[in-house]
Amino acid sequence: MMRDITLGQYYPADSILHKLDPRTKFVGTMCFIISVFIFHTLPGYAVATVFLASIITLSKVPVKFIFKGLKAVLMILLITVVFNMLLTPGDVIWSWGILKITRQGLVMALRMAIRLTYLVIGSSIMTLTTTPNQLTDGLERLLRPLNKVHVPVHEIAMIMSIALRFIPILTEETDKIMKAQIARGADFENGNLIQKAKNMVPLLVPLFISAFRRANDLAMAMEARCYHGGSHRTQMKPLKYKRGDIVAYLILTVYLAAAIAFRALGI
Repeated sequence: MMRDITLGQYYPADSILHKLDPRTKFVGTMCFIISVFIFHTLPGYAVATVFLASIITLSKVPVKFIFKGLKAVLMILLITVVFNMLLTPGDVIWSWGILKITRQGLVMALRMAIRLTYLVIGSSIMTLTTTPNQLTDGLERLLRPLNKVHVPVHEIAMIMSIALRFIPILTEETDKIMKAQIARGADFENGNLIQKAKNMVPLLVPLFISAFRRANDLAMAMEARCYHGGSHRTQMKPLKYKRGDIVAYLILTVYLAAAIAFRALGI
């Protein structure tokens, strides 16, 4: 299960998406997420599906690898679907005691399932096609106007980049610790909820120790290299928009305009 988390991982490939400016990918991801919440009908979601499928094709990232990340949020997805089906009022199509499923609940459950799935996939594509350094530089450049109101933009961008970078590292560490504990007789599957929580202690304690050790090593490495943040810090590879980024922005503008038009027309 832990290996199924793809958010924060980088998949090297020679694709159009990998060559785009990280700022373009940040803006594109936000536009896609906004469009998913603007669309509310099947024709609208069909447009979003075609757009997402095109992006996946251009990224040259294996489809199985992208959809593997959905396994990590499968339980959240199921809970969201069930709650929307049972708690949304409307025309009852099935009932059993106090449990009722309405037509409006089914529509809402389908809508939320699509939104959550596309949210995870869209965010994963951005991290899969962008290195941590590019994420930091792109986010810092996008938030640079906030420096005028004394917001520590560089530090915020660095924190978010480190957090994303540590997701696959801690995931791999968790998997190793879990296998080691299972080899020693630990049981993470059987028992009631309280027993499962107790069984997680042998996993969480070494994981926290490992996380703090890695954080300390990172801090010492940054200090040894005389790292310091701030607005005067330069970049080894300054970000510059290219022709592909201009084309991408034009496509995003058309796509977002189509989403707004679909919502306005009720399609």
